[in-house]
Amino acid sequence: MIDLRSDTVTKPTPEMLQYILKAEVGDDVYKEDPTVNELERRMTELFEMDEALFFPSGSMANQAAIKLHTQPGEQLICHNYSHVFNYEGGGVSFNSGVSCKLIDGDRGMITASSVEAAINPPDFYHSPLTSLVCVENTTNKGGGACYEFSELEKIKSVCDNHGLKYHLDGARLMNALVAKNEDPTRYGLLFDTISVCFSKGLGAPLGTVLIGKKEVMQNAIRVRKVLGGGMRQIGYMAAAGLYALDNNIERLAEDHQRALEIALVLKGLAYIKDVETTETNIVIFQLEDDIKDEKFINDLAAQHIKISDMGQGKLRMVTHLDYTQEMHETLLEILDDYSK
Repeated sequence: MIDLRSDTVTKPTPEMLQYILKAEVGDDVYKEDPTVNELERRMTELFEMDEALFFPSGSMANQAAIKLHTQPGEQLICHNYSHVFNYEGGGVSFNSGVSCKLIDGDRGMITASSVEAAINPPDFYHSPLTSLVCVENTTNKGGGACYEFSELEKIKSVCDNHGLKYHLDGARLMNALVAKNEDPTRYGLLFDTISVCFSKGLGAPLGTVLIGKKEVMQNAIRVRKVLGGGMRQIGYMAAAGLYALDNNIERLAEDHQRALEIALVLKGLAYIKDVETTETNIVIFQLEDDIKDEKFINDLAAQHIKISDMGQGKLRMVTHLDYTQEMHETLLEILDDYSK
């Protein structure tokens, strides 16, 4: 089976499993798991931020960050494609009592000018108080797009001018860093909090680390507890994260290259209407009107290929650690033959 629904479908490599088995563990609720502590230390060092905390999932880490930055009745600004709004079960309102001001932007990215225009006047008590800006890099629903760092800096200036906090949903931040050849410490200087996921392109079974400034992170472990995220001998999974940091970051470029090759082949096929710009490991495309999405998906499934239907006529393929060159060549042949 060639599973291109998401980069979350990866399984640990034999080498990662061996690293997991050798992990030294303890009770992380007591902060006595040495492997978790090491992963958190490595992440603070990588981004030059003050503190880090290991979470079981990216959604929980994002929700904790929102809770740390806001009070009930306030409002955050994010893109209408954003993961915190679309794919976290309404947690923004359920967990924090906060609403979202949704704004548009190219491929899931917002701009400083659009953020400034969306801020509610703080003295107008009829509207929610704007307190937080959330951005996503790379953008999931936006097709793996990467922000220009200069625009992120401009958004930071808007946040500073209006007293807003700034959170980065960096579920696929490592993909952006590799694609743009960027220094993670620049991100650490810019954001109040950053979530980085290990269970997508980095190939771990689970785990996200939330990193941030000390004054923000001091209550993070309490919020994690309230959300049900207290874990015991979770160093086995933190070990997978450590292995990924040492072995699976640079290889993300392979995923990006294969995704680009898929996009280029799709652009040349008569049954494809549109292929969105492909920067990292996500390819989003649309079929011509005479081909039904469901039929195309089922036809690929019959040839042992799984892809995602994102709705509104958009289909998605995501390359990853378990997608081999042999699979890649098979996929390209099948896509080409489908048009004949």
